[in-house]
Amino acid sequence: MCDREGGQNSLEIRTIPVQQAVGAVLAHDVTEIRKGEFKGPAFRKGHIIRKEDVCHLQRLGKENLFVLSLGPDDMHEDEAAVAITRALMGEGVAIKGEPREGKITVVAARDGLLKIDVNALRAFNMVGDVMCATLHTNTVVKKGQEVAGTRAIPLVVTKAVVDRAVKTAQQGSGVLEVKEIRKPRAGVVITGNEVFHGRIQDEFAPIISKKIEEYGGEVVGTYYAPDDEQFIADRLRELLDAGADLLITTGGMSVDPDDVTRFAIKSLGATDITYGSAVLPGAMVLVACLERRDERSATSDDTHSSRVPRPSSRVPILGIPACGMYHKTTVFDLVLPRVLAGERIGREELAELGHGGLCLHCPECRYPVCPFGK
Repeated sequence: MCDREGGQNSLEIRTIPVQQAVGAVLAHDVTEIRKGEFKGPAFRKGHIIRKEDVCHLQRLGKENLFVLSLGPDDMHEDEAAVAITRALMGEGVAIKGEPREGKITVVAARDGLLKIDVNALRAFNMVGDVMCATLHTNTVVKKGQEVAGTRAIPLVVTKAVVDRAVKTAQQGSGVLEVKEIRKPRAGVVITGNEVFHGRIQDEFAPIISKKIEEYGGEVVGTYYAPDDEQFIADRLRELLDAGADLLITTGGMSVDPDDVTRFAIKSLGATDITYGSAVLPGAMVLVACLERRDERSATSDDTHSSRVPRPSSRVPILGIPACGMYHKTTVFDLVLPRVLAGERIGREELAELGHGGLCLHCPECRYPVCPFGK
């Protein structure tokens, strides 16, 4: 007798002739040796014997096999793995290859931001006899990259367990999802009297440009501004008029009397303004958004034209403190992809970043292959 894991009912291992084994579950590996070519399992434990396998097994000298019999309430590990994996999948992910020994690999179906419903994943893994392991949520991934692995743990799983796991996974919109990251048209305002008046050389512009280009975006304009609230706000408006769909300001985020960038952003009409995060470096970051209404010309006939408002468009605003110039990886790197994936980042999201939000300042930065932001 063979006990399933988790205290389930026992399964009987039987010995049967190869000719009668079609449809049965192999209870052991069958080794094949081809001199100078191959040595290994020709058939693995858990394989369901097919009609075309019989001759192959006989050539290997197998006249009898140890097999497991599936009852009406049982599922083979591969069948169970397919069911649970499909239940876990949301948009932007795909199954790679066929299930093997109850295991399935899930990959990104597109470039984007991996999102994991962490609470749903925990509930799923609490079911027992099934599991799913993933990369960290909010990881930027490439098409074809492995993002998760699932499997049925025992060779045979009861249908009741699989049904419970599937229902748990399907309570949301998908435990595993890859959101598309849009290519931004960024407008940048670099603030500070010292830079504007040429007392020091700016180093922020190339850093911001590089990070935007990594997402396939472009910088539509870069302005330098003194510590003047109106001047900064005017430059931001000009960038909006130039087609910017993401506004970035640098500097002017601390508590010095000359630091007025936050007030300029507010005077622009920005809403959902959140200042401060639980991340080091990047505690003085600002995140906001601007809901604007553009107008376009529309002609109802050959002689009449009117101004028709376009639907509201949301422009994210990121205020980056000076640390973004001195550290390779900051809160900016954690927030930017999420903003580009369409997320609204507010107080709660910035507070959650505190767990894992301490950069170790490694001599050789390997981000994102590190614990920062995880």
